[in-house]
Amino acid sequence: MARPSKELTERELQVMHAFWTLGEAGVAEARDELIRKKQGTPAYTTVATLVRILAEKGFLCQVNQDRPFRYRPARTYEEVSRRLLDQVVEHVFKGSREQLLLRLVERRSLSARERAVLERFLNAEAEE
Repeated sequence: MARPSKELTERELQVMHAFWTLGEAGVAEARDELIRKKQGTPAYTTVATLVRILAEKGFLCQVNQDRPFRYRPARTYEEVSRRLLDQVVEHVFKGSREQLLLRLVERRSLSARERAVLERFLNAEAEE
């Protein structure tokens, strides 16, 4: 049964990043990836609980029936990040993507690489 809250906590998002990096993995591998990424040193049971919650929420899928269980992301990084960003735009910026862009750029200047990526995106949009 799915959990009522579909929102991801910060720790759940960290675990999802581990699975997006690893693809299919078990709890121990996900824990090792969190440690490797310097996301603290979580206890195995903590990661197991987070994995169970993520599976209940529909973010991870269990891929085997035998222990140790293995999981894979049920949602892509792009899908989840897009949804989270849409929520930020809606809740923080009252639907204004312009305000989001202004906040991003006023905090720190764009690097040459960031500017080039943005220009390529805008040029591609203009051609459509």
